[in-house]
Amino acid sequence: MKTPLRALAVIVLVALGILLFNAFRRSAAPRASGPTPRTEAVDENAVAEHLSAAIRFRTVSHQDPKEDDRTVFAAFRAFLEATYPRVHATLGHELINRDGLLYRWEGTDPSAPPLLFMAHQDVVPIEAGTESKWTHGPFDGVIADGFIWGRGSIDDKGSLIGLFEAFESLISEGFRPSRTIFFASGFDEEVGGREGAKKISEELAKRGVKFAWVLDEGGGITQGIVPGVERPVAQIAVSEKGYLSIELVAHAEGGHSSMPPPQTAVGALAAAIDRLQKHPFTARLTPILKQNLETLAPEMSFFPRLVLSNLWLTSSFVVGGLEKRQETNPMVRTTIAPTILEAGVKENVLPSTARAVVNFRILPGDSISEVIGHVTSVIADDTITVTILDRTLSEPAPASSTAAPGFKTLEAMLHEFFPDAVIVPGVVNGATDSRHFQPVASDVYRFVPRMMLKTDLKRIHGTDERVGVADMSLEVRAYRKIVRDGAR
Repeated sequence: MKTPLRALAVIVLVALGILLFNAFRRSAAPRASGPTPRTEAVDENAVAEHLSAAIRFRTVSHQDPKEDDRTVFAAFRAFLEATYPRVHATLGHELINRDGLLYRWEGTDPSAPPLLFMAHQDVVPIEAGTESKWTHGPFDGVIADGFIWGRGSIDDKGSLIGLFEAFESLISEGFRPSRTIFFASGFDEEVGGREGAKKISEELAKRGVKFAWVLDEGGGITQGIVPGVERPVAQIAVSEKGYLSIELVAHAEGGHSSMPPPQTAVGALAAAIDRLQKHPFTARLTPILKQNLETLAPEMSFFPRLVLSNLWLTSSFVVGGLEKRQETNPMVRTTIAPTILEAGVKENVLPSTARAVVNFRILPGDSISEVIGHVTSVIADDTITVTILDRTLSEPAPASSTAAPGFKTLEAMLHEFFPDAVIVPGVVNGATDSRHFQPVASDVYRFVPRMMLKTDLKRIHGTDERVGVADMSLEVRAYRKIVRDGAR
């Protein structure tokens, strides 16, 4: 008996040694000790006023494009021309498909692959009935209590104004990029970007343009959001989830509600949605999330560090924990979200049809075809028609390199302006216009150099959207560095 027990003890000790070795072989991300952030003057008040003015243009994208006011987009362009005269005198600029903006800042080295910066003009509507809940009017652009308040301040006029401010100030200093720099701004990102960003990308492809890398909105710097990590976390998104909406229409006999059949159209539709929600997609760790967690592990206390440093053994345990929380469940699976329900015209009339729209955000590694197959097999009801809404669909974006110049440029900026941040790769749960540029770019990154607290997350597309005045000033300085370094 002693020999087997000794052997077992040796195995346990070796296994424990491996676990501990993995937990401590990687040290915490060093706090950057690089150069002090540049102290170039940025007129904080002017930046705030410019964003405030931009918010007052109601560049809203509606689900039905017929509801969009194209004159507002034209007025917004005129505002940009008046506010940033050096940009418009120096950069070539043109309209693509009515309201898409494309700028070109000619570099001194025509052989160097160009860069592309992006930010969209449009914003989401204000949910009916919530207007009175705003501290300040959603389109008033009020500057108060250290913030610029209003729809689009976070998503995405803050980025747009930040980039224009960076371009304008660099031009005023005589800066000339080595690489040619493009700036693209779509007008329908919030409804898929098919008429804006996609048309711009297609036009650039026709011209044979191929970008070294692209920077759009997406990740940012957060604090107090990742459990167990006290330091700020800068997530540079190297991919984004795919997007698919499916329409379900249930068909049944209409008639009087006093003589209902065993299952009405509404009942059949409700049952189908219930089956979908009871059969979620398999949860798993993607390679990007695995790298993210392993980078964060040394920042945590002993037990979570031990667990996250040994995902070869603990992945199922980690996935189980992540899928239980609403905030982290989307990180590990393709999500299912019923968003629209329509049926009936009167309370005592049986509708002959009932309609629903279900939205899916597709995890990298899954595909549109797999989602459709899952839906049809789970619903398994010939009385329900399944239709793809193709205006907004997209596959998950391929992962961009964390070792390429674009990622390194963003890292250098973070080391200078956010030296305490832990830098990790990530995946955007939503959809951005950048996905339309994958065919014309080697790498695409989604990141805004702005600090976000947990309380800020609910403001995106929500009530009381706002950005700090000081944060916008720092954002401009950060964009200046990204442009300077990237354009070498």
